[in-house]
Order: sequence, then C-alpha cells, then structure tokens
Amino acid sequence: MPTLDPRIDDYIAKSADFAQPILHHLRAIVHEACPEVEETIKWGFPHFMYKGMLCSMASFKAHCSFGFWQAKLLLADADNKTQEAMGQFGRITAVADLPSKKTLTGYIKQAMKLNTEPGKIPARARPAAAKAVTVPEHVAAALAADKKAQEYFAKFSPSQKREYLDWFEEAKTEATRQRRLAQAIEWIAEGKQRNWKYEKC
Repeated sequence: MPTLDPRIDDYIAKSADFAQPILHHLRAIVHEACPEVEETIKWGFPHFMYKGMLCSMASFKAHCSFGFWQAKLLLADADNKTQEAMGQFGRITAVADLPSKKTLTGYIKQAMKLNTEPGKIPARARPAAAKAVTVPEHVAAALAADKKAQEYFAKFSPSQKREYLDWFEEAKTEATRQRRLAQAIEWIAEGKQRNWKYEKC
C-alpha cells in the first residue's frame, strides 16, 4: 500500500471538480511507477520525493500543472510547455491533456534514475542576489492603503510575492482581478501567504 500524506488528500478535496480526477490520476501513476515515493507539501502544493525532489502537481482555478524537478535534463528534447503554465505539460484541464500513462511512467523512471546518479545532475548555481519583484502600481497603491498589509508584504520572500502577483495576473476579467486583490490585501494584513490554507499547522 502506498504511503499517502493526508494533506494531499485535503488539497485534492479542496480543488475544483475538474481538477480532482487529474490529481488522482497523476498521484496514482507516480506511486505505481515509484513505490518508494514519499509525499509532502512544499510551497503550498503536492510534491513527490525520491532521493530528493522528483515531481510535483498543482491545481488552479481553471487548470492543473505537473512537472519534474530535473526537467531540463529529463525533457531536454521534448516540446515542453513551460511558458503556458507552471510545470512542463502546459495548462492541464482534463486527463486527456496529459501524455499517456506509459509515457508518464517512463518520465518518472528516468527522473528516479537522475536522482540516483548525482554525476549527471548539474549543481544549481545560487544567485548572487534574489531577483527583484516588480509590483504593479495598482497593487502597490492597494498595499499602501493598508499599513499592516504593506508591512507583511515587504517581509515576504520574492517567491511569496510572486504567488500573489501571478494569482492576480491569472484573472480573466478586471472584476475578478479586483476581487482577488481585495481578498489578498485582507490575507496579507493577517500575515498569510497566498496558499496559506495548505500550510502545515
């Protein structure tokens, strides 16, 4: 029997109806391909570990994503879609958008091999300084109107800031963008990150 993290059960249960079969499908394939895999939550979404980071999946309002930690080596020759969404398989809206089970299993097996052959994995160069995050004027103005939110946001890491900014950018309409901004200001004023609901208590 696979070892399942209840936080991922909760993550899937809270995902949109269209996303749940996708996430269950991906989770099952990962466990079948790598019986020793361990589940965890990192950065607010499910990750799968095997001698290090193996792969991850996430759900959003209108799509899901799936990607490998060593994607640059694993999918070097593949037509991946990293510009369309997080991960390497574009915006996944149905199980049919994914490669076949056989193909995904092959990728997972290759990713496992990469994690056990450190000689093939290039060391990650640590950036001299964190890349600056550009905050749009309307977001900066909304933060400035709430001192607590402004103070907490300033303390967030670049990745934590980008999670909020990307959430605004994903909105299809201006009305949705404004609703998200109002909700974000409320959460930020309480010191909450974008995916605070999935953080370990």
